[in-house]
Amino acid sequence: MRRLDFDDPADMDLSGVSTLLLVSAGYAEDDRVVGRHAAVLEAAVRDGVGHVVYTSLAGAGDHLAFALAHRATERLVRACGLPWTILRNGLYAELFGGLLMWAADGAVESAFGDGALAAVARADLAEAAAVVAAAPARHEGRTYDLTGAPVTAARVAGRLGVPHRTVGLGEYRRRIAGGMPGLLPFQPPMLVSIATGVRHGFLDGTGPDLAGLLGRPVRDPLDAAVAAASAARPGAAA
Repeated sequence: MRRLDFDDPADMDLSGVSTLLLVSAGYAEDDRVVGRHAAVLEAAVRDGVGHVVYTSLAGAGDHLAFALAHRATERLVRACGLPWTILRNGLYAELFGGLLMWAADGAVESAFGDGALAAVARADLAEAAAVVAAAPARHEGRTYDLTGAPVTAARVAGRLGVPHRTVGLGEYRRRIAGGMPGLLPFQPPMLVSIATGVRHGFLDGTGPDLAGLLGRPVRDPLDAAVAAASAARPGAAA
């Protein structure tokens, strides 16, 4: 096992790595994220990595506030000179459930309206990445769009046995600005872009790539979304 620091490229050692699974370092502004990825790819070329697999963002997410860092990195991956595969991951079902808000009266609120998200269980995405990394030559030069099955806030609330109420995007933005705990400065625009994308039907498209890689149907994202929403419920056991 070796420790790699995205922000310390001089000490980044990828020697002996045959397949590099590059998971996006998305917790920063776009310029820093792309700079980190560029440093990893430079180290991969220098140290003779055999294949790069990058976890990107689903094609339907092009309008999201965090899409450009992914698309810029895809350009770098394709231009680096190494064999590559790009996994365009759909948004996590766990994220969808975690973004639902609990009201004081026990209802679930969201800015998603009646819109659906083709959400993906994180376990499915991890398994798909492992499948590709285990035999990367079979997937060289391929870009896979890994979307799941549509899920709505109302369905999550129904499984939890509570009503769902829609709040406006302006109200959602005000709540975020009012201080959602743990948010970094660049994250509120990301969350609002997800909300408006779901609300207006831009993120509900599905495709065959994920099931094809897994060799089985995708997991029902509703289960993961419900578990995440339930964990955030006031008074839920830690």
